Amino acid sequence: MKRLSIDIWSDIACPWCYVGKRRLETALARFPQRDQVEVRWHAFELDPGAPPVRESKQSHAADIAQKYGTSVAQAEAMISRLVDVARAEGLDFRMDKLRTGNTFDAHRLVRFAETRGAAQQAAMTERLMRAYLTEGAAIGDRETLVRLAVDVGLAAEEVRSALEDGSFTAEVRADEQRAQASGITGVPCFVLDWKYGITGAQAAEVILRGIEQAWAELPPEPIGAAAADDAGADGAVCGPDGCN
Repeated sequence: MKRLSIDIWSDIACPWCYVGKRRLETALARFPQRDQVEVRWHAFELDPGAPPVRESKQSHAADIAQKYGTSVAQAEAMISRLVDVARAEGLDFRMDKLRTGNTFDAHRLVRFAETRGAAQQAAMTERLMRAYLTEGAAIGDRETLVRLAVDVGLAAEEVRSALEDGSFTAEVRADEQRAQASGITGVPCFVLDWKYGITGAQAAEVILRGIEQAWAELPPEPIGAAAADDAGADGAVCGPDGCN
């Protein structure tokens, strides 16, 4: 049976990554062979030097204005546009509730979830993004991560132990090194069959066309494998310097 791989580099704290996730899901829902597509999530840290939880004394709009050197009004307009785009994808972004911080442990948790299967990895990624962008959860806090892991059916003590003993550190670092070696500087980045890249939260139609092209170029199923079977538009992107 033919299989198409989609490898996604993203950061939990990247709002456009959540929008891109929804658009990918829409594209896959329209793809007849969606059950033959394997999706894997890879780590990318937008702010690797961030503290576990960054407590700001000003509004998120003021933080954005300071970061980009714009006025607070301009920052509020940027945030409003993002919230409107997210709403069109069925997402309820609450940027006023954000508790920013380091996402390294969250990426380790996603890798832990992957050991329980691709579906569990996807569920953990979804839960983390929703918690951060909608619920105002501090995903740099380990006990918060344990709580969110339990929400998707993972065992609290196993998760807590993995976070405390440094498990999956090497895997996350390998993801980041591969991104750097591949020239990935912004997320989301979707890599189709290790041949084509789609950067940014492109429209579902654009992602679907990429999937269809990559699928069409897959080699035909080997005769031996078939016998065995018989027998049995530019998208928005986030980078280390911010989102646009």
